Amino acid sequence: MNLALGTVQFGLSYGVANINGQVSPEEAKIMISTAQKDGIELIDTAIGYGESESCLGSVGVNNLKVVSKLPSIPDSIKDINGWMEVQVKESLGRLNIDSLYGLLLHQPGQLLSTKGSLIYEALEQLKEQKFIQKSGISIYSPDELDLICDIYNFDIVQSPFNIIDQRLYSSGWLNKLNMQGVEVHVRSAFLQGLLLIPLHEIPAYFSPWKKLFVTWKSWLEEQSLLPVEGCLAFIKTFSDINYLLVGADNNNHLNEIISAFKKAEVNTFPEICSSDENLINPGLWK
Repeated sequence: MNLALGTVQFGLSYGVANINGQVSPEEAKIMISTAQKDGIELIDTAIGYGESESCLGSVGVNNLKVVSKLPSIPDSIKDINGWMEVQVKESLGRLNIDSLYGLLLHQPGQLLSTKGSLIYEALEQLKEQKFIQKSGISIYSPDELDLICDIYNFDIVQSPFNIIDQRLYSSGWLNKLNMQGVEVHVRSAFLQGLLLIPLHEIPAYFSPWKKLFVTWKSWLEEQSLLPVEGCLAFIKTFSDINYLLVGADNNNHLNEIISAFKKAEVNTFPEICSSDENLINPGLWK
């Protein structure tokens, strides 16, 4: 398993624990340099991440594997292949690179629409044209894989995964993807920073799950671990994961994450997994 750098913070103010706002271009350049020095080879971005692609292009990412994501394809688009090609070419222009290591669909549910086969064929053509090396999907729940992967084959699947949201593993899909030779990228290791916040600072919305967070914090104290170390140590126990995407608000934060990833080694973990969408899906948070 390798660390990869998620760059949504390079284009947007993102994360429940983010108090610093969007990363400045100057800080982004320092962070990319830090990432490369520590062996991080993959950068994750998206067309929908505000100024992230442009920021990366100005910093320079020629020596890195870059994965980006397509936004939802408008219903009005008739020439899906042409639209997707234009989107990718514009993305490459902003990133200032010749090809993407990976292109993911940000709304993979569109593959189940009447235009699904055209979308998939367009992805395959982008590979043939050498605009992208690999194609894939970014999912919110492994349930999406049950339907989509019965019809289509992908090179990469990106999914949320952390000590609370263990669905990718418990559903059996993590093992299935590995057996099929699919590259697995996981994100949301810190549940948008929620797992890093001191107990007394957790927003009132999460009070129904207070017992879960108390258990988490107690376990960290017993193990003498920082929250970031506990989060990363859990994910490191899953050998079927290829890349662990982490986001950082600044270079100091990134260095903390890299250091924690290197040292995190734990064998037993608290039983705090949940399948409650209101907790594990940030899109539903209020």
